Amino acid sequence: MTSTSASAQDIRDAAALLASAGDVTILGHVRPDADALGSALALGRALRQRGARVRVSFGEPDEVPETLRWLDEDGLLTHPDDLPDSEELLVCVDTPTPKRLGRLAGRVELAGAVLVIDHHATNTYYGTCHVVDERAEASAVLVFRVLEALGAELDEPIARGLYAGIVTDTSGFRRASPETHRMAARLLEAGADPEAIVRKIVDERPFAWLPMLSAVLREARLEPEAAQGRGFVHAVVGLEAARSVRGEEVESVIDVIRSVREAAVAAVLKQDPAQPGQWQISLRSIGIDVSAVAAEFGGGGHRQAAGCTIAGSASDVVAGLREALERAPLL
Repeated sequence: MTSTSASAQDIRDAAALLASAGDVTILGHVRPDADALGSALALGRALRQRGARVRVSFGEPDEVPETLRWLDEDGLLTHPDDLPDSEELLVCVDTPTPKRLGRLAGRVELAGAVLVIDHHATNTYYGTCHVVDERAEASAVLVFRVLEALGAELDEPIARGLYAGIVTDTSGFRRASPETHRMAARLLEAGADPEAIVRKIVDERPFAWLPMLSAVLREARLEPEAAQGRGFVHAVVGLEAARSVRGEEVESVIDVIRSVREAAVAAVLKQDPAQPGQWQISLRSIGIDVSAVAAEFGGGGHRQAAGCTIAGSASDVVAGLREALERAPLL
């Protein structure tokens, strides 16, 4: 799928499907980020304004990340236990496979129609209607295009959610195309406050983040010869280190680790509090396809940003990643 005329037809088909929908559930992936949740809430608000009954949800955790809770202007966020048994229309945003829906994956088979809006290269086209374009920098970019085709008016809450998705998934617009910069300008004109959005989602951290980060960085390791000689840096966030911080602070560690100049690939192992024998892996890269690495372990993502879950000891997990990086395609 590319952003050519075929993709434009997909967007028109998606808009037509949404225009006729009276009851919609919108799902983001587990442990939602700003792109998944911001996109879902923006789309949900636009559909609610058209008269549809709308719910937005995700499989885990039970609590909405504090840094993203303020994006829910309309109270659309719904606990999984409060969702209906099935939906006439299910929309999956920023979610390449049903597995990434976690405990809500079974809803895909029960829904009357399934619209998938996503920008991951590993998308499996599991819906009945798709807007999938891996060249889009964020799923928010695709939701913007769908809303435009739908004739939805951009207001401040919609613009806020979409801007949150774009600014985070483009690393502060460092990887944004001219078209996406123009899109962001329209979101600012609609009322999105870039300073407030970035401060609340990216910049602000509790003081407890500092000792956690210090403990994790103290044990970080650089392997200059790994990753096909391009360098591999990795760090581990165990349960004890993560005990005093929110999930958002744990997720942010990868953004520090990835800044190491001598490594083309960065990985952070995050111990799963529900299953301490498993590790949630965040991968970032320059020049190596880490989506292929993640796929070897049942995960996926983008070529330069991916993730997976691996069971075992931390040393065994790092060894497995090291071996997989030797086989990964170069970009």
